[in-house]
Amino acid sequence: MGGNGLDSRITASVVITCIVAASSGLIFGYDIGISGGVTTMVPFLKKFFPSILKKGAEAKTNMYCIYNSQNTIVFGGCTFLAGAAVNAGAANIAMLIIGRVLLGFGVGFTNQATPVYLSEVAPPKWRGAFSAGFQFFIAIGVLLSNSINFFTAKLSFGWRLSLGLAIAPATLMTLGALLISDTPSSLVERGKIEQARKSLIKVRGIEQVDNELNDLIKASEIAKSAQQVPFVTIFERQYRPHLVMSIAVPFFQQVTGINVIAFYAPVLFQSVGFGKDSALIAAIILGSVNLCSIMVSTVVVDRFGRRFLFFVGGIQMFICQVALAVVLAKTTGVSGSDEISRGYTVLVLVLMCLYAAGFGWSWGPLSWLIPSEIFPMKIRPAGQSISVAVNFGITFVLSQTFLTMLCHFKFAIFLFYAGWIAKMTIFVLLFLPETKGIPLDSMFSVWENHWFWRRFVHAQLEPNKH
Repeated sequence: MGGNGLDSRITASVVITCIVAASSGLIFGYDIGISGGVTTMVPFLKKFFPSILKKGAEAKTNMYCIYNSQNTIVFGGCTFLAGAAVNAGAANIAMLIIGRVLLGFGVGFTNQATPVYLSEVAPPKWRGAFSAGFQFFIAIGVLLSNSINFFTAKLSFGWRLSLGLAIAPATLMTLGALLISDTPSSLVERGKIEQARKSLIKVRGIEQVDNELNDLIKASEIAKSAQQVPFVTIFERQYRPHLVMSIAVPFFQQVTGINVIAFYAPVLFQSVGFGKDSALIAAIILGSVNLCSIMVSTVVVDRFGRRFLFFVGGIQMFICQVALAVVLAKTTGVSGSDEISRGYTVLVLVLMCLYAAGFGWSWGPLSWLIPSEIFPMKIRPAGQSISVAVNFGITFVLSQTFLTMLCHFKFAIFLFYAGWIAKMTIFVLLFLPETKGIPLDSMFSVWENHWFWRRFVHAQLEPNKH
């Protein structure tokens, strides 16, 4: 039969291909993690932001406001706009930002292409597990960068070394891309039918792939016959659920606060009472927990489904954020000038780790997986592009405002994120259908059967609907 990939096997080819493709997440994770540690390094602050060192030396400075420098915020907001070579040799802020712009294009391209590639290549039955590989490598990148920051923090040129080493994951990603082939869907779209057949046989591990190939051909023909621009088509009424999810999922992922917390982890830990070395070690611990939790998600996502993990992870993150706010309110006081005891700093770290674990097995990998698997072929590039653009746009806004929010909200910043987590958990329960095990070319059925979205979706949405 060959069907639509449901009876396919896990082959060495698909495993190697998905690992190589997912490794592109290294560059994203490295960039997230490296900058937060660099902004706590004394040589870096002396060169670019001496006012922060002066503020930190003042006896009664509000601990939440030590790093509230507009220049630092701009630097943080440009964390996804990076160029390793330029950064390593930066002599002023202008060069620093220009360098980050260069690498930012690469990050944007990989984040747009990789999740879709993994969804199209992975067997439907294990698509969640394979797609989680992207977030897994992001977590490796974050952990690696935090570890590097710990060892380079004591060097006068350590910040240059940390930023310059971004060239390593970029090189690995580029070389890896030479080892993987195009997806069957991509080959069909370009009229390379026989190559697409061979690719399907290779990644599915079976010879009978005619049904899946025919579905891809029909979907491609419909997409071409529509003669519409994907960015226009996606705004049609029948694609309303896809458009909403392409915006809502990445938006909600960012308002969990995870990226700004991951980016500013050393700064955050130092602000709540950890020393410089302790803050970097705490960031490494946080990254390790996140990495382990993603591995848990990889094992269970295709067994229990996406909605279950969203729900469990959401509740866990909400509880931890509220608990963090309570602990910090009790220990630092309303003014934020009270010193936090060692016992409470350990409790803060534990709560942050539990929060990171909740994110790691839910919104971390799933926010890349869901947008990559819900779009029909004709709007897939547009949908994924919108999703990545929203992700980066919200990340930019939050990273621009995080340090100011930390200064003004103090411990209540965690209540701010907790409020969003509550909203997004309810949103998932009401509006996100289960996509576990559904072939990409049959995904229309989840919208047609959903209590709310079925009013928007036409029965003729996909070519193989009978």
